[in-house]
Amino acid sequence: MISLHTSPLAQPGEGDCGGMNVYVRELAASLAQGGVPVSVYVRAWRDGLPSRLQVEPHFEVVHVAAGPMSMAKEDLPGVLDAFADGVATDLAARGRLAPSVLHANYWLSGVAAHRLKHRLSMPLVTTFHTLAAVKSEAGDPEPTERERAEREVIGCSDRICAANALEAAHLIDLYDADPERIEIAAPGVDRAFFSPGDQGGARRALGLPSGVPLLVFVGRIQPLKGLELAVSALAELRDPTTQLLVVGGPSGREGADELRRVEARIAALGLAGRVRFVDPQPHHLLSTYYRAADVCVVPSRSESFGLVALEAAACGTPVGASAVGGLTGLVEDGASGRLEAGREPAVRAAGVERVLAAPARRARLGRAAVRLSHRFGWASTAARLRRVYADLSVERVPASCGVGA
Repeated sequence: MISLHTSPLAQPGEGDCGGMNVYVRELAASLAQGGVPVSVYVRAWRDGLPSRLQVEPHFEVVHVAAGPMSMAKEDLPGVLDAFADGVATDLAARGRLAPSVLHANYWLSGVAAHRLKHRLSMPLVTTFHTLAAVKSEAGDPEPTERERAEREVIGCSDRICAANALEAAHLIDLYDADPERIEIAAPGVDRAFFSPGDQGGARRALGLPSGVPLLVFVGRIQPLKGLELAVSALAELRDPTTQLLVVGGPSGREGADELRRVEARIAALGLAGRVRFVDPQPHHLLSTYYRAADVCVVPSRSESFGLVALEAAACGTPVGASAVGGLTGLVEDGASGRLEAGREPAVRAAGVERVLAAPARRARLGRAAVRLSHRFGWASTAARLRRVYADLSVERVPASCGVGA
């Protein structure tokens, strides 16, 4: 498993770490528990990392030296060759014990794995997590080199994992992907951690006030995630006691500027006493924050899947989300939460108020959200991919596409 720019061991919610970290870690662990040995190759990102780290039986993380330890994600294309060389060297040293299938995560890993596919004659599975063409349509343009690279990797991947039918349609319509090579394998949720619990107890554990409406935003602070919209919607709510809890930190080159914009917006709207920022938390502790909230807001401009919405739903917390991407399959509008197509603060506020206004309705939405979350499990995702890996292990690798060979 190739995860060049983000480690399954890193803290989600800070830097470039987010749902993809969780995906790689949980999928690798579920595969390992099902008897599939998994090596996750990550670019060494800080001093002192061991070259190999056994996370649990059959699941290891391998750190590959490629470029300076501290690098912005935007600069990583310059070290793809060095990273691919490091992975190839390690695989060669393992001989007959080397893995038989490559599974790349994100476009950067896809480019490196694409080169390894042809160099080592190994089948390639790719999960993109986000797509440049989709982000551009949502108002978050990506460099043209990324979309070009995605097209090349998609054209030569033996299987492409999509989180849902909508992402599969994007792959086909925007990238001319071969439908027969697309495998829908949705991420899951670990219900050992994410399950309903007592709201009062959760608030006491976090030192939060009882008896006031509480919204929670969990995620990286960057324009794509829409925190400024959540703040603006908070100002539109009729109940002036409603508070917003933000769990996460700035992400990427735009993160610090986005945080400053959000803070300026909070000051301009007079919300300083109603918005509280909390540093990124260990993943398993997020359940307490979800349980403490009345509504989890997910105002993203685009989302291939939307793991935060699924985790909140599993905890019985209704979700108020944008009607985009994978969120449309994780929230049933009016049944388990609210979906809003527009980005007007007043519209978002009205949707949240419909949930907050009636405790009985909110409880009903929460119960429906829990039922919906049971459609998604890491064990079933891993089982589907075990079949994909097994099929590819015995199939002939398609002829070179002529790119990156």
